Amino acid sequence: MATNKPKLRVGLIGTGFMGKTHVFGFAAAQRVFDLPFEIELHSVADRTDELAAEAARLLGFARASGDWRSLVADPEIDVIDITAPNAFHKEMALAAIAAGKHVYCEKPLAPLPADAREMAEAAAASGVRTQVGFNYLCNPMLALARDMIAGGELGEIRSYRGIHAEDYMVDAAAPFTFRHDPAGGGALADLGSHALATAEFLLGPIVRVMGDAVTVIDSRPDGKGGRRAVEVDDVSRAFLRFASGATGSIEASWIATGRKMQHDFEVYGSKGALLFSQERFNELHFYSSADPAGRQGFRRIEAGPDHAPYGLFCVAPGHQLGFNDLKAIEIARYVEAIAGMHPEPFGFSAGLRIQELVSAVAKSALQASWIDVGR
Repeated sequence: MATNKPKLRVGLIGTGFMGKTHVFGFAAAQRVFDLPFEIELHSVADRTDELAAEAARLLGFARASGDWRSLVADPEIDVIDITAPNAFHKEMALAAIAAGKHVYCEKPLAPLPADAREMAEAAAASGVRTQVGFNYLCNPMLALARDMIAGGELGEIRSYRGIHAEDYMVDAAAPFTFRHDPAGGGALADLGSHALATAEFLLGPIVRVMGDAVTVIDSRPDGKGGRRAVEVDDVSRAFLRFASGATGSIEASWIATGRKMQHDFEVYGSKGALLFSQERFNELHFYSSADPAGRQGFRRIEAGPDHAPYGLFCVAPGHQLGFNDLKAIEIARYVEAIAGMHPEPFGFSAGLRIQELVSAVAKSALQASWIDVGR
């Protein structure tokens, strides 16, 4: 798609589930939105030259490499996009920042808050633009929910419940993966980070947490005929206190049998309530106590062109956005931030905040006590 716009050349590291999602997002973003750049899929890196070459062929990159460092060193590349396993994020991001490149990194920013802080400070000092992949926050229905809460339609917010539950680790015979390594972080870091990010997106800063973390499957096959101990959590929960005075809870589980994508929340106020489920993420359910007796109940608000930027994808209400569309929205906002059109939507400093919350919940679970969290 040739244009007169300046090029923004992307180098992608990692071609698994999220790597492909990022590619789909870049492809859609420059066709749905009037972006300030023409996006070019310049280079892709994977574990071997062969894997990278195949990914380049399938995904449309011009070049491929079995060494991610070659992308960082390439002067033609403007953005390094990191979708590699969590433990590699820090090294890759710091190298890219040192090379003066913008960095788009999937969550978690880093397993340890100290590492995430180093990354955020390096990005701030260099002036590059960063983004952490929390694309669920890009849903127009979440923006609507936040606007309704801020606008007082629910009255005084009293309580909140959030959950992110899936079942991709439910099989005890499934092998040990990078997610089971302490550097991977467990269900709390993998899924709880989304639940915590959504809670703060809707209700503002969390100031205290009380956590509980449980390892249900304590060992898994190591792929070599033996078993390897699992030290991370399969299920974590936390009570929350918000700066606003509201209280709530979140839960993260990757052994929730039957659940494929339960990223849900409930918000209860003095005048109304909101319900949302990611499994039906084009809907928001609203209860208003102002409705007359005999007419009260949760009403469905269905996503449509009135909920920007839905209308850029489809002119008809009820036809629904998809997961990859949320990534396209995230990418569009990030590209605009690179052009200086607005601040970073969810930069490394925001990613650091989520890792601090995750760490506080984990620490609280170990201590069995409340932990204060700075705003």
